[in-house]
Order: sequence, then C-alpha cells, then structure tokens
Amino acid sequence: MYSSLVRLQNTFSFFTTVAFVVAAFIAASDLLAPRTPTVSLLKTTNLQVVRGRPHYYSSKKEEYAIIKFSLEADFSSLFTWNTKQLFVYVTAEWPSAGGTGSGRNATNQAVIWDTIITAPSADHLANIGPVAMKKLKRSAQGKSIDPSRGKLSLKNQRPKYQITHPSGKVAEQEDVVLRLHYNVQPWVGVLTWNQDEEFWKWKPLRGSLSKKFSLPALKKKDEGKKEGSRV
Repeated sequence: MYSSLVRLQNTFSFFTTVAFVVAAFIAASDLLAPRTPTVSLLKTTNLQVVRGRPHYYSSKKEEYAIIKFSLEADFSSLFTWNTKQLFVYVTAEWPSAGGTGSGRNATNQAVIWDTIITAPSADHLANIGPVAMKKLKRSAQGKSIDPSRGKLSLKNQRPKYQITHPSGKVAEQEDVVLRLHYNVQPWVGVLTWNQDEEFWKWKPLRGSLSKKFSLPALKKKDEGKKEGSRV
C-alpha cells in the first residue's frame, strides 16, 4: 500500500494539481489587466488589379488584387507579463454575388498582411536577424514590457499577399473593406481574439474597419502601346 511506486504516483498527482491551480491563477490574472486597443487610421493608399498565373505550370490566368494601405494602431495594452506574442493581420472583405446574411459564403475574406509582435520574454522565439534582435533586447532592458511594443505605424504598406477569388475575377468588385484583427497568445491560458463587445476591463477594438471602396478595372498592358503606335 505504501510502496515506492505508490508514493511516486501520489507525489506526481499532487505536483500536477498544484501546477494546474497555479496555471489557472496565472491565466485568470489577465482579466485584471485593462485591454484598450485602438485604431486611429486604416485606409487604402493604392489599388491595382493584374492578371497572373496561380503557379508556373498553369495555363489559365487569374485576376489578383494588390492593395496598399496605411495603418495607425496601438496594441500596447494587450501586453502583460503573461503575454507571449501578439498576432496582427489585415483582411480584405467583400460580399459574395447573390449572398445573403444567413448564407454560408455571404462574405469573402482574404488576408493581405500580417505580423507577429513578440513580448520581451519571447524575443528569442522571433525569426529575425541578429541586428534586430540586439535592438529588441536593448529596448526591453530593465523593463517588464517595452512601452513601444504593439504600436503600429505603417504608411503606404505593401501587402504580403495578393488576393483573388475562386472564380478568378476580382476586378471592379464593389463594397470592399479592410478589417484589422488581432490574436493574443499567452504563456499560460487560452487564446483570445478581437472583441466585439466590452467585457469588464477589456474594451472592444474600435476603428478596425476601413471605409468601403471598389477595386479598379483590370489594367491592360497593351493599351498604352497601341495608343502610342496610332499617334
């Protein structure tokens, strides 16, 4: 009854119980820290639609939208001592043809840009170069959280991803908007995404939606050459 194996099992069980309770308290501590993310600017600066092939061996061409944008946002309040990293991304959204509010595919959504902002305690996990790593360590030296973490200021930012549609056509698409999203990844606890409603000290993200715009018509490369030859 009191063999070494039984004692080892009891010790391990007690240790896991204590670890679980401590982890629960750490995760619950996030609720005590106010979250007040703000977006002061989100707008498009340049729109272009081009034709291209989805891969090298494809003979069929598709239309791709290239959306440049400017962004001013402050996510610094999302960084606490339990924050591992913050995932921020921008999507382009537009209604489907004939889609309804209750339809399954009522809205098309595609990511055009994303970034990962690590906390000082997780900088070693960031896939960055040695020079940028030295700057991060220097900025966070002697501080639990660097005040500049989470502040984004992008001007005429090029998209990381060109977007298209299963139909292969996106030119002259109307009612397109840009939307900013975030995902907080803690060291201990559950992942939390952008909020739509206020929850105690956590405020919803305001200003995360841009004004509606329309994608331009397909740019034809041969038009300028033809006009020049006629003259």
